[in-house]
Amino acid sequence: MIRVRDIPLPLSGDMEQLKKRSARLLNLHPEQISELKLARRSIDARNKSDVHYVCTVDVTVEGDERRVLERSGCRKAELFQPKHYEFPAVTARLDHRPVVVGMGPAGLFSALFLARAGMPPIVLERGRSVEQRTADVERFWTAGRLDVTSNVQFGEGGAGTFSDGKLTTGTHDARIGAVLDVLVAHGAPEDVVWSHKPHIGTDVLRQVVKSVRRELIELGCDIRFESRLCGIKCGPGGVQAVTVDGPEGLYDIACEAVVLAPGHSARDTFELLQSLGIPMEQKPFAIGVRIEHSQQAISRSQYGPAWEQLPASDYKLACHLPNGRSAFSFCVCPGGQVVAAASEQGGLVTNGMSLRARDGENINGGFLVGVGPEDFGGTDPLAGVRFQRKWEQAAFTCGGENWHAPAQLVGDFLEKRASKGPGGILPTYRPGVTWTRMENCLPACVTETLRDALGVMDRKLHGFAAADGVLTGVESRSSSPVRILRDEYCQSALRGLFPCGEGAGYAGGIVSAAVDGIRVAEAVAQAK
Repeated sequence: MIRVRDIPLPLSGDMEQLKKRSARLLNLHPEQISELKLARRSIDARNKSDVHYVCTVDVTVEGDERRVLERSGCRKAELFQPKHYEFPAVTARLDHRPVVVGMGPAGLFSALFLARAGMPPIVLERGRSVEQRTADVERFWTAGRLDVTSNVQFGEGGAGTFSDGKLTTGTHDARIGAVLDVLVAHGAPEDVVWSHKPHIGTDVLRQVVKSVRRELIELGCDIRFESRLCGIKCGPGGVQAVTVDGPEGLYDIACEAVVLAPGHSARDTFELLQSLGIPMEQKPFAIGVRIEHSQQAISRSQYGPAWEQLPASDYKLACHLPNGRSAFSFCVCPGGQVVAAASEQGGLVTNGMSLRARDGENINGGFLVGVGPEDFGGTDPLAGVRFQRKWEQAAFTCGGENWHAPAQLVGDFLEKRASKGPGGILPTYRPGVTWTRMENCLPACVTETLRDALGVMDRKLHGFAAADGVLTGVESRSSSPVRILRDEYCQSALRGLFPCGEGAGYAGGIVSAAVDGIRVAEAVAQAK
């Protein structure tokens, strides 16, 4: 086939118009194109008076495609052969079924590809099924009753289940196509394959997760909810068994291969690994707040007069400041809400979430500052965990110890005064907010950096520093504070232990975590 890049298309354009433009570029009649498939579509809003789509298509034509390409002289076109991912042949000989710990994207995809390869694992998830988990989370948001077993961080689907369901990634791994194929096969919208900024939405993602679970069961996986890893038994050759705390109490599972995909909030798992001497290291992450704006105002700023013709806009901002710190937006949720994402009693955490429709009045995004080992106040691997916990507990206290989150208007934050109530933008966080000052629940280096960054970012996106914008804190779980070390074969120093995904320090989102899950499944399938 022929891939044709960078084809401009009006916002009102359709596939027939795209076909005609592709044919013109290839010096063909549209009827000579037997098949046209959209490969990528993005929005070009650099000129607000001419906002349009930019498309890449894959074209199948009659006759010799190489000659068609040569005759056209089109510099935007090239011969293209899609690459299809293939799982490698299984060469490992295990006496027991592999065990997968965690059912976030990394654990789910590792289990799925092992099962498809004829190695259905036992899958352990400390939380509950996505159906039960959704009810537990809603109870927390409405009544302020946190279940430390089943919440935004823990349960089937992982932390990404209660997010925007973004599928963007900065990597170019060949496994990405396989991840998207699985998601679409299990109910994700087909536009995630070609959208420049694909997202599923939390409502659709929950259904996708359930569908993946059904395939896992059909392939012979043994899925065990409310089953927490609490021990690893080792012998001279490596892992011999794992100890599980399940509904019936403690028990052991004999195994030689454990895919450890715990998620970035499994602090007790990190403590277990430290007690066993499993090599880990501190990892930089980011901390800050959620910032809320009017979705209409941001869409107008991004798209100009065309904003009503387009989906709710997002943004991506970053700046490096004279104090040596960097601030950036993270996990922006158009038309979404700020959510309570705590997983421990006495520690308040925020995150963002959007439905597929992205039709809420507000847009929110993480507004974060990078922190590292020099900020953690300790040299051991878990110093970053203690740093997170310190500020989460401060936020809980600052909010009133009733799961209300500390909040402050942007204008008041810039003037260093406590807020008394909302302006034109109403906060979406449930069960509610307490108006205060962010200095009470964040390090001074973070609040100073955020304050300096607001003006810089407002010059890039007009309205970002609007006085009635709402800051809600704290956001502290942007990524894992530790990295569980592994070698080129994805194994820890403890042979048979395969650290995996975002919680292990090897991913940063749904797609990259799923890709790492497949990578680790390959390593298990070929382990010696």
